[in-house]
Amino acid sequence: MNPSRKALPAAQRVVAAAHTSAGVRLAQGLGARDCGYVEVRLDAWSAGRGLKAEDIQRIGPPVLLTARHPAEGGVGSLSSSRRRACLEEYLTLARAVDIELRSVPSMARLMEAATRRRVRKVISFHDFRGTPSLMRLREVLRRSQSAGADIVKIATHIGSVRDLGVLLQLQASARAPLATMGMGPLGKVSRLVLAAAGSRLNYGYLDKPQVPGQWPALELVRRLGEVLP
Repeated sequence: MNPSRKALPAAQRVVAAAHTSAGVRLAQGLGARDCGYVEVRLDAWSAGRGLKAEDIQRIGPPVLLTARHPAEGGVGSLSSSRRRACLEEYLTLARAVDIELRSVPSMARLMEAATRRRVRKVISFHDFRGTPSLMRLREVLRRSQSAGADIVKIATHIGSVRDLGVLLQLQASARAPLATMGMGPLGKVSRLVLAAAGSRLNYGYLDKPQVPGQWPALELVRRLGEVLP
């Protein structure tokens, strides 16, 4: 069986993104069965907004830590060393950590620590301008797997049905856990279709969207419950 198509309950395929204080408070009211992960965007607290370890500890579902690279949507133009320090500080509280493919060389120490602690490594790639060719995305997938990804995440701007078709082909041919999703005009449609095609992680927001095309996380759980086998 294709690992990316392994049957999971709809809720366990959804990542609820918390990138504001309000989002974290909402995450603290969720239980482990409400979603697969809560993504805590550490880069959003880079300006000293006061996120504390106990704030993360009170989150019910498993935590996925992200300190996003500024070139891939990160907040605050954080340096690699600053982002690595943020992730290392809270790594013991996480079930998974997101590292961009471009950041793998500078995050080698963090990845080794994640492996030792059995924290899952999501290696990600984002393109906010368009959807690269299928050949290019297959190379991204190959490099991410070679770098030690437990799950590969690929998010691109979907401006046409043709773009969506590229991600569908990639998802359908995956032989390892893969999460694909669209942003932009067809983002919402793409997230339902790609989830039905086997996308392992499907991101929604808790209090407000981070990118165009996201569903509210709990609404996404409900809708996936209607379309998934």
